[in-house]
Amino acid sequence: MTTADVEAPPSQGQSFWVDLLGTEVRFRQAGTYRTRSVEAGQGEPLVLLHGVSGHAETWVRNVAGLSRNFRVHAIDMLGHGFTDKPRIDYSIRALGEHVLDFLDAIGAARAHVVGQSLGGWVAGWLAVHHPDRVASFVSVTGAGLQLDADGAALTEQVGRQVAAATSKALDAPTREKVRTRLEWLVHDPAVVTDELVETRYRIYTDPDFAVIASDLVAGFTSRARPEEMLTAERLATISCPTLVLWTRQNPTMPWPVGSAASQLIPGASFHLMEDAGHWPQFEKPAEFHAVVNGFLLSAAANRVDDVVVGAG
Repeated sequence: MTTADVEAPPSQGQSFWVDLLGTEVRFRQAGTYRTRSVEAGQGEPLVLLHGVSGHAETWVRNVAGLSRNFRVHAIDMLGHGFTDKPRIDYSIRALGEHVLDFLDAIGAARAHVVGQSLGGWVAGWLAVHHPDRVASFVSVTGAGLQLDADGAALTEQVGRQVAAATSKALDAPTREKVRTRLEWLVHDPAVVTDELVETRYRIYTDPDFAVIASDLVAGFTSRARPEEMLTAERLATISCPTLVLWTRQNPTMPWPVGSAASQLIPGASFHLMEDAGHWPQFEKPAEFHAVVNGFLLSAAANRVDDVVVGAG
């Protein structure tokens, strides 16, 4: 990793449009659902998955940086952002199968998958149930971890916290409520810009999202399915290269849980970031890129080496 690979952090007032210079916004048909993605770069596909009630702008400071070595697709998951919002029973499986349909739409037999919060849960579900489609897996303050009996109570507690914080913003949304929700995600509230608030406010006040919002959030909090949890037994079956990235100041699941999860996944790495909350990719993009890009390049190189050795 050279100093050129670690860019200076953006100024707090920098517009999304500056962060996204050189990228493109695309709408693709993923199965039966029209799906928005923000894309850039060339090379092996890399899919970025956001958190509950989030959207592709979760990765606004990362798409360009990670696209130096990969073809990056930051997508709005099913029911989120500007992707279709069907009235379905929302589950991790439903979101995961939508991601698989997106991979089919871009012609990708497999992809590197980086998921933050809910996105980390979906990415983990894919790594467990569809290992042939996941080249590598990065969980960023990922949800869905339930490592032991005590972890079930902690998972329920965290679910209530997330549901409460999100529901306050979704109930008759105002820009002030949305700002409070976003500031809960970060260690330094100053990183939450007016542009970020306005973006999420526009999404939260979309009539189609308002129809499904409460059921969507409940599907991943109060009505989370036990069979979809990332238990110790399921984590132990993950066979792809894995990085678990956490923060000491994460407001949801505490970092020792992330560390313990990494020890259950064969060969997984763990990285703990300081002075960042639930959105380290947004708060500290330079450190995030250095760690994640290094991991992804290593995973890609090792897979190529395995293929070459196997061919002999």
